[in-house]
Amino acid sequence: MRFTTATVAIAALLSAASTSIVADDSSASVRAIRRRVNSSKALKLNAEAQDIFQNSAVAEGKDEVAEAAAMKMKKGKGKGGYEVWGADQSNSVAGETSAGVKGGFLWVWDSESIADQLAGGADATPLSCTPNDAVGPCNLLDIFPQDLEEVGSDAALGSLPAFGRLHGVIKDPSNLYVTANIFTPTGGYVGIIDTKTKEAIALFRVTQTTGNASGRSVHMSFWSTDGSAVLVDNLHGKMIERIDVTRDKKGKIIDLVFNKSAGVYLGKDFSAVAEATAFYGNNAFGNPLIGSVDGSYADADTGNLTPTGKRKEWDCIESIDDDEKPQGGCRPNNVPICPIPSTNNNAYVTLGGGGLFVVKLDETPMLIVGEYGNRIVSGAGCGGVEAQGSMFFNGGVSASGAGADQSTFILYALDDSKFDANNDPKENTPFPSQIFNDATNTNTIGNFYGKVTSDDPGTSNDSGQLPNQTTRRDSHGAAVTLDGKYVHVVDRIQNVVEVFDTITEERVNTYDLVSKDGQSGREGHAGPCLKRSVLDDNDLQLNDPAPDLLELTPDGKYLMIAFRGPKPVSVSHAAQGSCPGVGIVELSEDGMSGKLVDVLRATNTVDDVPVGTISGGRDYSGVERSDVHGAIVVAKN
Repeated sequence: MRFTTATVAIAALLSAASTSIVADDSSASVRAIRRRVNSSKALKLNAEAQDIFQNSAVAEGKDEVAEAAAMKMKKGKGKGGYEVWGADQSNSVAGETSAGVKGGFLWVWDSESIADQLAGGADATPLSCTPNDAVGPCNLLDIFPQDLEEVGSDAALGSLPAFGRLHGVIKDPSNLYVTANIFTPTGGYVGIIDTKTKEAIALFRVTQTTGNASGRSVHMSFWSTDGSAVLVDNLHGKMIERIDVTRDKKGKIIDLVFNKSAGVYLGKDFSAVAEATAFYGNNAFGNPLIGSVDGSYADADTGNLTPTGKRKEWDCIESIDDDEKPQGGCRPNNVPICPIPSTNNNAYVTLGGGGLFVVKLDETPMLIVGEYGNRIVSGAGCGGVEAQGSMFFNGGVSASGAGADQSTFILYALDDSKFDANNDPKENTPFPSQIFNDATNTNTIGNFYGKVTSDDPGTSNDSGQLPNQTTRRDSHGAAVTLDGKYVHVVDRIQNVVEVFDTITEERVNTYDLVSKDGQSGREGHAGPCLKRSVLDDNDLQLNDPAPDLLELTPDGKYLMIAFRGPKPVSVSHAAQGSCPGVGIVELSEDGMSGKLVDVLRATNTVDDVPVGTISGGRDYSGVERSDVHGAIVVAKN
């Protein structure tokens, strides 16, 4: 069965969550949705919303901040421009009993349409990814048709489990392709999409191992900086795997090979329960997929020990030989979070339970050249950028339920030139710089710098995630300015961005995402998230962006930041937000500061999965299910 994007409302309406659109596969329904977009400003707000906006400084007239940003954006028209891509984790079908398990939506907005929205025009219209749809968002189940077949089993994609939760899309260095990371546990799918045509060119399924009960999943995958490989983060398989990329002289991908020989297993006692596979068949445009699987797990690094002879994974409890015990802390749960690649072909692999591996990605098998315990690098980081010859990466709270009372905002840096496959590696060498470790951090997932008193061991923070109440922090996502001088790191819970100088390695600024000027917090005039907030639950805290992964525009003027929704699919204890979509932050002070100037609003009222309990937040009672976890910026070629 095929699905179309006509089943979802596309307008970034103020009352989108309370406005239901009937599912219909006809072109008339698409036209009706477009008419709704064009007439969105004429919709009446409910009485509560009117009161809110009348009391807000941004309620009436054009926002001069957004107007100024729009004028800057318009100056770039006709010079190539770019697209903003947002990965929405919510289900793209109705009737599911769990969040993020079937399909997902890809939101693509053009820079010219964004400029028009900033200038006070109609909301930016999302682009289509398939020939049969006039507008977006793009249904993951259409981009990857459900009649694609798995090589070996010949099973149709639609008959296989867990094809859902579009956790993020990551672009290649040439902006020609993105990886589609489909994260539902036990699924393990990663796709490649052409950025110009928006068509799928390949789909793979990663190795199912004994590393975790869920077997396999693709949390995120990154391109090598020369575009010759894709590093696949098989989170539940506890493995970093590699797809080798062959291109023609113009950069077009002509072959993709999932190389089983290249993998690095990070757990213990490896066994391949199910081998990696590729899919064949035609995409939505009628073009055949490419891609194959080659190599042997016998050639991969699947042993229990690192090159220094230490256990890759150890919980500090199991009785093992002293010679195999890592120094600098344990590595109790080696689910890889994000393998961030550098220009020297090093991949910095953060781990869920703390610790870090640096992997030489151009070796076969990929080779561990750096290893760190969780007392040196704490866990759950997913945000890293290279600048000034160093890799800057963060640590946050656990995505599992254990993270509900954790608070972590940490930033590290490592000199990328110090890792060499030809040298004898040593543990915890070179030693990382700990640029920032918030004094209120809990002593969890390896961190032990938190405040401890006679009454409080500093191991928990039960203040939840509601604005104005919580004191918790969660560092997640990072971006660097064009000149490489400043790194911006978001806090999902506190709705702020911390800015660090990459030369002095010091924090130099903090700006917020809730005020109009980025400096006044909730005491000042409200920012754009307020008027873009979901309004169908009177008890939901409004003006709560819950920022996530982010990226800089090619001109260096804006950060595009994913904003989470009221029913977060992942890390629900730290990521509930009120204005799902992509936030537009205008940078200032030569990249040292910024302010939110508008939101590209996403919406999904087709997914009707029950909300359930939101730990530390509001058990939302409305119908909005959109949950944008990642945002990237693709330059037009």
